[in-house]
Amino acid sequence: MVALFVSRFADLDAATLYRLLKLRTDVFVVEQECAYPELDDRDTEPGTEHLWFGESSTASPVAYLRLLDDGAVRRIGRVVTDPAHRGNGLAARLVNEAISRCPGDVVLEAQTYLCEFYSDLGFTVTGDEYVEDGIPHIPMRRTQT
Repeated sequence: MVALFVSRFADLDAATLYRLLKLRTDVFVVEQECAYPELDDRDTEPGTEHLWFGESSTASPVAYLRLLDDGAVRRIGRVVTDPAHRGNGLAARLVNEAISRCPGDVVLEAQTYLCEFYSDLGFTVTGDEYVEDGIPHIPMRRTQT
């Protein structure tokens, strides 16, 4: 069983922060074989919220995203699910939770193969595909009504 957790950087204990960063690194750097600066200083910004589903008893993350405050819009990033927990709808539930926390438009830079996933959640493509760190991405926006 999993539970939703939401925290600002300053409120994360060291063990939880370690587990969140380990999940991100295990998937984005190791699984996707993409050497890039995973720690980009955005995690520590006062407006950043960390959302994750964790095992109810330990809060150990099985799916995660971060929600950044970019001024006029909020930005969803680092959406990741542990391989053992994929296919259970956790990422969609997290993205919907993030959207519900945003008063205005929400943007993201989707890995291109996930464009349909984000389209199903109300996002539309807003620009051309580009390659970042060796992985094709596409900018997307969800306009709040």
